[in-house]
Amino acid sequence: MQKSNNFDAVIVGGGASGLMCAISAKQKNKTISLAIIEKNDRVGKKLLSTGNGRCNLTHSNITAQKYCGSFKKQSNAVFEKYDTKRLLDIFKKLGLLTFCDNDGRYYPLCKQASAVLDVLRFACERLNVEIFCGENIRSIKKNNGCFSVKTDENEFISKKLVIANGSKAAPKLGGNSSSADYLKNFGHTFVPFSPALCPVKVKSDVIKSLKGIRATAKAVLFDKNIKTVKEEVGEVQFNDNSLSGICIFNLSLYIKKDFLISLDLLPEISVTELKSLIYNNKNLFSNLTIDNLLTGIFQKRLGQAVLKESKITDFSRKCCSLTENEIKNIVSTIKDLRFTVVENCGFEQAQCALGGVNGLEIDENTMQSKIVKNLYICGEAIDICGECGGYNLHFAFASGLTAGENL
Repeated sequence: MQKSNNFDAVIVGGGASGLMCAISAKQKNKTISLAIIEKNDRVGKKLLSTGNGRCNLTHSNITAQKYCGSFKKQSNAVFEKYDTKRLLDIFKKLGLLTFCDNDGRYYPLCKQASAVLDVLRFACERLNVEIFCGENIRSIKKNNGCFSVKTDENEFISKKLVIANGSKAAPKLGGNSSSADYLKNFGHTFVPFSPALCPVKVKSDVIKSLKGIRATAKAVLFDKNIKTVKEEVGEVQFNDNSLSGICIFNLSLYIKKDFLISLDLLPEISVTELKSLIYNNKNLFSNLTIDNLLTGIFQKRLGQAVLKESKITDFSRKCCSLTENEIKNIVSTIKDLRFTVVENCGFEQAQCALGGVNGLEIDENTMQSKIVKNLYICGEAIDICGECGGYNLHFAFASGLTAGENL
């Protein structure tokens, strides 16, 4: 038999946004009775995995331009109130010291994600937030002005409800599409979840030969009309049938099937200078086989892949046999090595997800639903996704804070 629990507000989801929402609500009104319902055996599992276990919790340059999705324009209201400085001040008051790296990313000073989760958990304990873990939700309904959340063991009754239970990203850490089901049942429009900030599957004759190689490059995403969509500079990792690395993750927010990813493998070197380098190697290695041409410039397999893409397949030739046109093709390949996009890799490899409830159906000043009174939505359940660098965690915390203070 289900046990009935009555609260002023119930938060579905004990992740970054749900925990911060609870803290914000309790700090605003200590008398509010509030519960967090979490399906995992503990709160904050996904938070522990962020930033390679170090938790990149925000960035020095939080701006709506770093996000995409239907809530992008409205997010300015959230970021104006909870900018980087204010969020860091909030964490400092919770006991967390942070530092900023050379790229503007903020981490806990101890470089452990567990410290971020611990200060949030301790705050919830101090503020008497009731947390129910291991709760498998069976239904969420609204009757007679109150919300009913039924789990296998309990029923939670509340005047206000917060949906903060994330997206389908990282299913091993609890990611799922349940927020879509709940919100669609309440009449909300929901943009289907799709994986984001993840490796991109590509088609290429040389991709398999490059497995395991890393190279610094400028990565440019082109649409089907060869118009630039987005460009990034950083380390690219080559996998069996995909490209990875932070710069590729950022491109993954914008990819569509048959778009092109172009890699400039030597972004700091001009075409003229590069042509001179190739001619120099031709002369230096004149009596060596042509597969040695790019020695000193690229890792062996990457150099061979460049030659193959330049239509040079006979590696038994001597470097001295290279023609001017072949050198021109090699330079062109190095500055524009192209891969055809197939799709993003799956949710298992995704840090976040595109999709969520349509942003136009949420009041950005309160995070309250425009469809259902006293229903609040925050974090990954909303159709907004940021680039790598702490942008998504910042939105999770900031939207949770906004929802909490308005409960």
